[in-house]
Amino acid sequence: MQLIIVESPTKARTLTRFLSGKGDYRIEATMGHIRDLPKATLGVDLEHDFTPSYIIPKDRQKRVGELKALAAKSDRVILATDPDREGEAIAWHAASILKDASQKSKARPPARQVKSQKNLQRIVFHEITEHAIQEAIGHPREIDLKLVDAQQARRVLDRLVGYTLSPLLWQKLSRRWLSAGRVQSVAVRLIVERQREIEKFFKQEFWTIEGEFQPNLTNLPNSSNLHAQLISKDEVKYEKTLTYDLFDGKYTTTSSLIDDKTKVERIMGDLQSPYTVSAVDKKEVRRAPPPPYTTSTLQQDAGRKLGFSTKRTMQLAQKLYEEGIITYHRTDSVNLAEKFISEARDFIAITYGDIYLPPSPRRYQTKSKLAQEAHEAIRPTDVRVQSTQFGQHSVDMNRDHIRLYDLIWKRAVACQTKEAVFDSTTIRIGSDNGYLFEIQGSIIKFDGYLKILGRETNGEIELPPVSVGQNVTLGATTPTQHFTTPPARYTEATLVKALEEEGIGRPSTYAPIISTIQERLYIEKEDKKLVPTELGIAVTDFLIQYFPTILKLPFTAHMEDEFDQIAAGKKEWQPVIREFYTPFAVDLDQAYQIAEKVKMPVEILDEKCPECTNPLVVRTGRYGKFIACSTFPACKYSRQLVEKIDKKCPRCGGDIIIKKSRNRGKIFYGCSNYPTCTFAAWKKEDIK
Repeated sequence: MQLIIVESPTKARTLTRFLSGKGDYRIEATMGHIRDLPKATLGVDLEHDFTPSYIIPKDRQKRVGELKALAAKSDRVILATDPDREGEAIAWHAASILKDASQKSKARPPARQVKSQKNLQRIVFHEITEHAIQEAIGHPREIDLKLVDAQQARRVLDRLVGYTLSPLLWQKLSRRWLSAGRVQSVAVRLIVERQREIEKFFKQEFWTIEGEFQPNLTNLPNSSNLHAQLISKDEVKYEKTLTYDLFDGKYTTTSSLIDDKTKVERIMGDLQSPYTVSAVDKKEVRRAPPPPYTTSTLQQDAGRKLGFSTKRTMQLAQKLYEEGIITYHRTDSVNLAEKFISEARDFIAITYGDIYLPPSPRRYQTKSKLAQEAHEAIRPTDVRVQSTQFGQHSVDMNRDHIRLYDLIWKRAVACQTKEAVFDSTTIRIGSDNGYLFEIQGSIIKFDGYLKILGRETNGEIELPPVSVGQNVTLGATTPTQHFTTPPARYTEATLVKALEEEGIGRPSTYAPIISTIQERLYIEKEDKKLVPTELGIAVTDFLIQYFPTILKLPFTAHMEDEFDQIAAGKKEWQPVIREFYTPFAVDLDQAYQIAEKVKMPVEILDEKCPECTNPLVVRTGRYGKFIACSTFPACKYSRQLVEKIDKKCPRCGGDIIIKKSRNRGKIFYGCSNYPTCTFAAWKKEDIK
């Protein structure tokens, strides 16, 4: 018998389907991690080169016993865990357990001493298809200990930060559920700093002026008039450009604005002058298709286009991968297999015609500094299976699976089509007294990849034929008042983009990080925007004050580069950890000695405690805000906080209050008269 070990039961079922009748195979799942650092203790020996002390969790011991018994009966054990550092580490842990009869391994032997036994092999595949599995089984390899070391370095470093900083926060902020992390704390810092930018932002008035010009051409309808915007006076541009100074915390205008109505009126009175077409710039613009999805770009698009959280996106993608429908979904790479490229080109030629097929295949290079092993991008395993055919598929898919697959399929196929071609025209109209208007328009000559991806907005503007030197008549002029807007709060999608651009964390960790900082009440989600809480701001300020290095973006990105160096075999993991921990331990000791307790602000209510008559206040607990006596712990009175908004229930006229969903803790708005009235809405604007 040949025993194949994977992580999940779903993956095991898919492999069984493909290997049935192909040999004497038994496929079993570890049910996740079967060995890890202990939860109750640090689990890292600081006195002996940061040696981790791994244990088999109690809820995995029965499963480990079953796998050991099956391995003892097998002629060959094949470790088929996921094709990344985490999967390599799980394979190494499984190999260590199956070769060691003890239930606990206190120390990891030096990497070069760990060798796979003859009957214990490692295989890797990036898609769960019959061809990929058979190819992997035919070419087994040993466990890549460089990847194991890289994962182990990350695990140990994150444990050192999390398990030493968190107790400090418990003591100094008097809340025992708080946590800190090398990446999660930086993510919260980004959200806090954006909030402060918004608070310091000052609204500035500005105006735009649009003129309607008649080309003075016969046989043209009035709709062919040119609607152009005033852009400059005597070559001084009217632009809305603001610069934010992080040190001063102020916005400054860096270009000229029409910033009040008096200026508008003066300009409007000065516009009655002969106008001539001063420039007509026509050019052909070619736009290449975007590359196939990586983990982070899929998370961003799924959030922007489908409204999925990063966690939801990864759950759906995990199911699609384990069912053999897409390739591995944790990847930094935009590379595509030659086999898929060939199949996609054949599909494009047959389905859309040769006109959409470029003369040579498109190949994309991964530019991200986070890129690790030579993985593939996320793509369908079979280009012929479109989302409309899921009803015929063997796996039961819900609507969300289908919508996510549709995104992946379209992006992967579209990246092999021709570029879209636009005719772009810019017309400038000038006056004798120095005013200049401009209008831009474009039309699609050839849709190319847009045939598959579609056009998100219909932005085509076809301009009437005019020529340089032609006189035009200014008709109506329309001034419009505007106000500058602050930078937008992060959404999950834009936070993922920011983290990736700064080189912070890995795309596979973004979903759990965003979930964690919400569970810890550091941020809240309001209409899909991420807003820091007072607790999140207090924790961030505390960490910046006493641990400025690890909260810096360049430092966090530097550690990711170090892990990459370890994975490439260019560095040993223990010196990397030592270089970090030595100064960190000094900062930690000082913080315990000199940091004062942080007094969290509380909202005092105009209401007395019914038990002791002292004022009631609003406090933040592990599960959110609540009302309690100001003398706690002397008086332990408390009750649930009901937060009202300034709208009434459209059904019964009752108060609308803020609630959280049971399964995901997502904020929504419901009637206070529930269950008599069941009105609820996800967004405030839906309450009318």
